[in-house]
This record gives sequence, structure tokens and C-alpha cells, in this order.
Amino acid sequence: MTALMSFAAVAILITMCLALFRAARGPTTYDRILALNLFGTSTVLLIAVTGFLYGRPEWLDLAMVYALCNFVGVLAVLRFSKYGSFMEDP
Repeated sequence: MTALMSFAAVAILITMCLALFRAARGPTTYDRILALNLFGTSTVLLIAVTGFLYGRPEWLDLAMVYALCNFVGVLAVLRFSKYGSFMEDP
């Protein structure tokens, strides 16, 4: 089972590298935001898999907090890219 989880961790790391490449080379702002959201989601998966490999179930709590921060961060960036400010009413 640990070999499978190790393979999953490597696959997630490859996905993270591809997401960073897409974020750097994305043709539009929304492509870059989507790639960074994918990077954040992959980070959550990597934290969960690493917690399983090391036998640390409390890392799932960290993964959930990171997922929430990622979600709020993406919403803030999308709002800023659309309106140019965080405080303006739409």
C-alpha cells in the first residue's frame, strides 16, 4: 500500500509542476488563476497522501484548512481581477 501511495505522491508532484508551468505560460489571467487553483488542490492531496504515508491523520486537518484558504484566496483574486479592488461593490 505504501508503494501505491508513494506513486500517487510522485504523480501529484508531476501534476503540480505542470500546473506551475501552465500558470507561468497561461495565455489569459483566468488560465493562470485556474492553474494556481489546480496547484492548491494538488497541494491538499499531497498533504493528505503524505499524512497517510507517515501515519499522521492530523495532517488531514491541515489539508482541510489549506483547502479553505485556497478557496478563499481564489475568490479574492477573481474579485480583484474583475473589479480592480476588494472593497468596491459590484
